[in-house]
Amino acid sequence: MSDTPLPHAASARYGLLGLPLAFVAVPLYVVLPQHYGQTLGVPLSLLGAILLLTRLGDALIDPWLGGWVDRLLRRPARARGAVLASAAVLVLAFVALFFPPVRGQGALLGWCAVALLVTFGAYSLASVAHLAWGTRLGGVPVQRARLVAWREGFGLAGVLLANVLATQAGPGWTAVALACTLAIGLLALWRGPTPVAHTGDAHATLPASTLWRPWRFAGFRRLIALFLVNGIASAVPATLVLFFIHDRLQAPAWAPLCLGAYFLVGALSVPWWLRVLARLGPMRSWALGMALATAAFACVNALGAGDTTGYLLVCVAAGWALGADLTAPGTLLTGVVQRAGQAGQAEGAFAGWWLWATKLNLALAAGLALPLLQALGYTPGARDPEALLALGLVYGGLPCLFKLVALALCWRWRHHPTLA
Repeated sequence: MSDTPLPHAASARYGLLGLPLAFVAVPLYVVLPQHYGQTLGVPLSLLGAILLLTRLGDALIDPWLGGWVDRLLRRPARARGAVLASAAVLVLAFVALFFPPVRGQGALLGWCAVALLVTFGAYSLASVAHLAWGTRLGGVPVQRARLVAWREGFGLAGVLLANVLATQAGPGWTAVALACTLAIGLLALWRGPTPVAHTGDAHATLPASTLWRPWRFAGFRRLIALFLVNGIASAVPATLVLFFIHDRLQAPAWAPLCLGAYFLVGALSVPWWLRVLARLGPMRSWALGMALATAAFACVNALGAGDTTGYLLVCVAAGWALGADLTAPGTLLTGVVQRAGQAGQAEGAFAGWWLWATKLNLALAAGLALPLLQALGYTPGARDPEALLALGLVYGGLPCLFKLVALALCWRWRHHPTLA
């Protein structure tokens, strides 16, 4: 690869696929629980079990997908074909998921489980391939930063667009937008920069010793434990946010504004958090973000019907804290890889397990929060005080509990040399 970085236009063509891949995450992780629980009337305890099992199954394939994508990228034409096929399956499965042709509790649960598995599988393959494609392009630091910036920038645009469409236009127009943006992103990738094809056995397998290598290092085990605890704290509100806005605040029209403010403020906070990281270090910066998020969610139980301004302020504060979650964990992971002496050897294995942990957070949050809500007497659409109190306690109190555990782990490991 030349020392001259790729121009912005070429980097943008690579990054554009990040928009539809980020776009699809909002309906899957935020809208789906409310859609099946309230619109289709599926019991929350059973829905939570389905979401937990399917998300766990999805998470388990990520480390192996990374090895398969590595083999595909030895012949970029095959990698393009795999991305195209996964995109087509993703659109079809998304439509099937939100427009089930069956009725009845058992049939809906079975349909949801199968459609989710197919949707998650296609989404994971496209996401892993896109990330690996950018990594294979390599180049000088300016080029790598430019590729990441375009990919993450388009990803943020996808989240904001999905926030509006999924909450206001409904799943039909959301599916149309997903299909259109995927087509545009794939066309841009076809016309964008291509990694150099590698020679060698395209059918070679990833050695098991490489696949499991990250778990040999204490620094990685500690970091991923902290990442999981903190991630569950963030995933619980993402699972329950529409229930809270619809039933506790009784202000469904505010959902796009509140969600949009959260993601937009999170993006705007990133430059500030990068300066904090330079001054305090990643572990202390992450702890500061956890403390801010805890303070924000501790306030939600004081909110009731019509308290939209107060909730918007909570979203702004939590969005600012999100910037720490976007910057500090990745910085710590890079340090763990370097201190373990694995730079240039097993970054893919570390990244695969990191993506696994990200999805496991969402699975555990759904499997914990939804059954707990039903056990405490809440059902979608409830208006009685006891049910709304339960909703507030799970939506706001449970994240605070996990954040406090994460803060305790930060304190315990603050001087550990592999997490500096």
